[in-house]
Amino acid sequence: MRSEARTGTAYALASMFLVQVGLAASVGLLDRIGPEQAAWLRLSWAGVLLLVFVRPRLRAFTRASLLTSVALGVVTAAVTMLFMAAVARLPLGTASALEFLGPLTVAVVRGRRGTKLWPALAAVGVVLLTEPWHAGIDLAGVGFALAAGVCWAAYILLTQRVGDDVSGLRGLAVSMPVAGLVATLVLGPSALTGMTWQLLAVGLGLALILPVVPFILELLALRRLTTAAFGTLMCLEPAFGLVIGLLLLGQVPGWAPVAGIAFVVAAGIGAERTGARAPGTGDGRKRLTAREINYSGDSGVLPSAQHLLPGEGESPCREPVAVPRSGC
Repeated sequence: MRSEARTGTAYALASMFLVQVGLAASVGLLDRIGPEQAAWLRLSWAGVLLLVFVRPRLRAFTRASLLTSVALGVVTAAVTMLFMAAVARLPLGTASALEFLGPLTVAVVRGRRGTKLWPALAAVGVVLLTEPWHAGIDLAGVGFALAAGVCWAAYILLTQRVGDDVSGLRGLAVSMPVAGLVATLVLGPSALTGMTWQLLAVGLGLALILPVVPFILELLALRRLTTAAFGTLMCLEPAFGLVIGLLLLGQVPGWAPVAGIAFVVAAGIGAERTGARAPGTGDGRKRLTAREINYSGDSGVLPSAQHLLPGEGESPCREPVAVPRSGC
């Protein structure tokens, strides 16, 4: 279990690093076409890339897993677009602090009794990192940031559900095209305003850094970590942003952000030590008891048991298999 937690933590850390590198690399693009259009460009390219390379098939999904993947796509588009709207009205630090209430809520609500110290430490660290007291508050911006936090919490829960119910990257290959479609519907014709072939090419490269590779890493992380541990680890992201901002953008932090790094690093270490998921969960596998197995048709195919694990009172069969009515 410790090795699973360490692997999941490594995936989460790599994801956060790439997110911040991708944001730093997007500064020039944001200046040219604006945050909403830049978000649409990344989401659209991400959807195309995953759809082309993974090529998901509907028969690999149950109805529930397909709907969950679609819901994840809607939430992914919402958290991206809402956060961009918040950043347009609030300082980045203030918007980030408010948005991080989402993952922190997941960490507190889903955490076990002995693990709730880490979200508390992370909360202190996030406040110190983002210093929300340095600027006035725009109520509309606050609303957008809080809504983004709610969507981020939903994103964590849905990503873990998709990772458990759908093997490989098929779930993301459905959710990301949905996210691109939702972003297109929100922006409408303005999505293509001022777009050039050069910008499209830049958007393709940025989409690989953010969100394609980070979202894949987060899916893999959530197959190994509890949502509470993952939500706590996400609070390390402002620390990554601080370091990337210093190295790539020349943004020198004050004493409060440096102290905040210490808090979130301590929380991240605690989450890594206590955040492994129970054996037999994740990796696209779902435990079903014998009572939950639904036989259909004369062939005895088990359409709802596609990710069974052998265990007490369970069938060791995995779809696609055809079994006689008497069992395996």
